[in-house]
Amino acid sequence: MKYELIIRPEAESELLDAVKWYEEKVKGLGADFLLNVEPAIESILRIPDAYTPIYKNTRRALVRRFPFGVHYIIDKEKIVILAIFHARRNPKDWKKRML
Repeated sequence: MKYELIIRPEAESELLDAVKWYEEKVKGLGADFLLNVEPAIESILRIPDAYTPIYKNTRRALVRRFPFGVHYIIDKEKIVILAIFHARRNPKDWKKRML
């Protein structure tokens, strides 16, 4: 089945903020972060049920090499990315985004 990908504005903002933050720390690290987020999203699109629910119907794919998770839900033929979230942040922040 082919899923439509929807990235919520909050998740897109988190992604861009993280890329910027890493890039400010070490030149090229922001791009490296992005290159590690992309396979996580591709994996979600290929086999969305591969990741177990962590809260209600929200699932999380971990990003390799970086302490981030891609939090998403499966909504019929859509994958909705709710958050691209640092592991040390308070989970209440992304839980508020549940549909």
